Formats: sequence, structure tokens, C-alpha cells
Amino acid sequence: MGNLIFMGPPGAGKGTQAVRLANALGLVHLSTGDLLRNAIKEKTELGMKAKSFMDRGDLVPDSVMIDMVMEPVRQAVAQSGFILDGFPRTLAQAKALDKAFLDEGIEVSSVIHLHCDDEVIVKRLSGRRVCPVSNQVFHITDNPPKVAGFSDAAPGVALVLRDDDQEHVIRRRLEVYRENTLPILEHYRGARGVVAVDGLLPVDTVTELIMNSLQVK
Repeated sequence: MGNLIFMGPPGAGKGTQAVRLANALGLVHLSTGDLLRNAIKEKTELGMKAKSFMDRGDLVPDSVMIDMVMEPVRQAVAQSGFILDGFPRTLAQAKALDKAFLDEGIEVSSVIHLHCDDEVIVKRLSGRRVCPVSNQVFHITDNPPKVAGFSDAAPGVALVLRDDDQEHVIRRRLEVYRENTLPILEHYRGARGVVAVDGLLPVDTVTELIMNSLQVK
């Protein structure tokens, strides 16, 4: 099927759709958010460096992100291909990624852009709660746990609000997205084209539209 890049503001549904498409097409889902959180959880030097930026809603430096992304990309290409979810986030990152891919003969077959209203995103993300043991994600209204405030997967363990899901951080992240990430769409439109899909549509509809754009039957 090739290699895909998923773009869109935080909370637009990139992760959900990336997992669905990865399972359907046999691709490896690479979430830079997960890569970063795992590095932070393991308290690696790279993870600690990245955390100070993430907690403020700012972007992690390009050199850190490129190093973090390329190794799992190489592994995915050696298997079946990848869906890159959450990267690149700036034009400089996109150009650096282009160069890294060119140097290693890696081609991107399609760029998918999910778009969504800011206020819907704030509601989605600020309502998320995470189990610190299993990393299972709940939502206080859309996907509540069986016992309010506590994890289903780890009974008695309190759910937490991640630092980057606080409302003031979310709004800052959206500002950063508009300022730094939207120019990437123009870059990719010129290079290979971008498929735009409304992230507010029902989940199954979004999946179907993406699959149709890839001409997958």
C-alpha cells in the first residue's frame, strides 16, 4: 500500500483513523505522541528534554524529533510500510523529513489531512482521562469509565488528566498548529497532493472516505 502521513490539529481523530487504517491495510502505525510519551515515561534524556516543551504546548525541537522518528520508520519500511501520525509539525520538519526519506529511498504515497473545529477539539481533549497503568484512554462524557474517575483496566487506580490535555495548553497547541503546521499542507500540495477529510463526520464515514481516496476496495 505504501507509506502514509496523517495531518491535522490535535484531537481531530488522527490516532483513531491511523489505527483503523493500519489494521485494515497491514501498515505500522507510528504515533509520535506515543513515541514521546514512552520516552518520557522511561525518563530517557531525549524524553526529559521533550517533556518541558510538550507541557507548555510548544513544539519539540526538530533535531530531537527527526532522530526519534527515523529509526521506527526504517523498521516499518522493512516490514510493510507505515502511517506516520503527528509528524511533521513544521515546514522545517517536513523538509528535513523529505531529505531523510530521499537519502534512504523512502517514498510517501499519500498525505491525509483531517480538519476539525477548534471548540470541538477543546471539548474532546480536555475531557480525556488516562489510566496511568494501562494507558487506556477514557472521556468523561463520550467514553466514561464504569466507575467515575477510576480505570476499568486497573480497578482502584485513579484516572489522570495529562498535562497537555489541560484547556489552556490545548488552546496554545491549536495556535502553534495554525502558525507552524498549516504551511506544511501547501508544501505537500505542491509535492504530491493532499486528501482533506472532515474529522467531525462519523468515524466509519471518515475511514471510508480515506479508503476511497486511496482507492482501496
